[in-house]
Amino acid sequence: MLAKILVFSGSTREGSLNLKLANALTMALSEKGAETTHLNLADYPLPVFNGDLEMPENAEALSALFCEADGLVISSPEYNSSLSPLLKNTIDWVSTTKTKSDQGFGPYVGKICFIAACSPGALGGIRGLYHLRSVLMNVGAEIITSQLAVGNGGAAFDEEGRLVDERHKSMMETGLASFLRTIEAMKSDDE
Repeated sequence: MLAKILVFSGSTREGSLNLKLANALTMALSEKGAETTHLNLADYPLPVFNGDLEMPENAEALSALFCEADGLVISSPEYNSSLSPLLKNTIDWVSTTKTKSDQGFGPYVGKICFIAACSPGALGGIRGLYHLRSVLMNVGAEIITSQLAVGNGGAAFDEEGRLVDERHKSMMETGLASFLRTIEAMKSDDE
């Protein structure tokens, strides 16, 4: 059975380097045979998290998509050495939804994640990935060790939206292969 992967970016800005990276990751996963859905968080606007608010329908819709997926691939911009407010807000809302399993943070429990970042700077957003990893671990997700940080993002993609740097391509291929193997092993254990 094909792995069902949900790919999204922590940015909805037009021309976002992380949207481009999410697209490149989606193409690479599809070429590896995964059933891949590229999600745009702009289609699921959420208010700033406040526990006094009624659960937004978009949080419930995102929760259902997360639950259906075997794994999440997240391309996160780095904001002040951390993850973007949009991404943090999304993670927080979805973590409070009720799911069929209703184990802790529901949609994230046991979910396999691959994290990536792209930035114009030389470090490629790697400092933000540390915080993203911490937040995802705290809500029960399982993040594979491999990650991808693409520096010099303005020159990182060709006209088709694929990574051009051989080192970045190799890191992406290695990371996604590990990600898919981990999902496959987890699915085998569940059978």
